[in-house]
Amino acid sequence: MEKGRILDAGDKAMNTIKPFILILALFLTSCSIPRIIVLTDPLSPEEHINLGLSYEEKGELDAAMREYNEASKRLPIAWLYIGNLYFKKGELDEAERAYKKAIKKTSDPKAMNNLAWLYYTLNKDLERAEELALEAVRLEPDNKDFQDTLNKIKERRRSAF
Repeated sequence: MEKGRILDAGDKAMNTIKPFILILALFLTSCSIPRIIVLTDPLSPEEHINLGLSYEEKGELDAAMREYNEASKRLPIAWLYIGNLYFKKGELDEAERAYKKAIKKTSDPKAMNNLAWLYYTLNKDLERAEELALEAVRLEPDNKDFQDTLNKIKERRRSAF
């Protein structure tokens, strides 16, 4: 209020309206372009894996890897899929690291079997390969693929002696 000035009803009304006009002006200038902001990932980790599998089937391996990596942030078994994709791409050191991470985080027999198969393929560390294959078979005794991996590793080890 200015010194010596008497406020009338119009001044009071204007002082009440000014903040409203300012807020309205800010609202109108800031809302000229509607925006949608997604603050969280709309897909579950399982959906990222399924999407990755779809990309992989189409041969879009980089896109598949992005989906598996996204899933791995919240679902450790995604490391199995990452390992499988690296194996498919021939990046065997990366596949080995991913399988080891899957085993460490999940104790999943598929990861054990796949790491054993990787060692068999490389003809590397066959003793460890047999241990992994045995554990996979112990965890899933009815899985024919696991039994096949174990048999091939044992056969190679016997023929090496």
